Amino acid sequence: MAIKRSTKVDPSFSMSSMTDIVFLLLIFFLVTSTLVNPNALKLLLPKSTGQVAAKATVSVSIKHYPQENRVTYHINGNQKPVAFSDIEPAVRELLQFEDDPTFSIYADETVPVKEVVALMNIAKRNHYKVIMATSPE
Repeated sequence: MAIKRSTKVDPSFSMSSMTDIVFLLLIFFLVTSTLVNPNALKLLLPKSTGQVAAKATVSVSIKHYPQENRVTYHINGNQKPVAFSDIEPAVRELLQFEDDPTFSIYADETVPVKEVVALMNIAKRNHYKVIMATSPE
């Protein structure tokens, strides 16, 4: 005697909740990607074809004012300039707990090379890796 079930399990699946989640994630990533701005200073970076995959945790920007014959230094895109003598202690403090300490240099095209070399010397003294930021060609 075969006993059959009177109720059957419905194997269909409703995708409406899944599409809602995907839509909310899409909106979240679109909004957060517009907020990410690694370098708030407007710099005209030199052009290059080579790109580095490493990520720097600290960035130092050098802005050149040729009319006034002066340069300003900015750490992590901060609008407030930092004196050159304060850069090394600030970078050392920011990178002290990093396993692979790396910082990037964002130098305007018109910045004298001696200013960039001075930042590279800071990296050499502290055994940091340096990334020179460029814009793609």
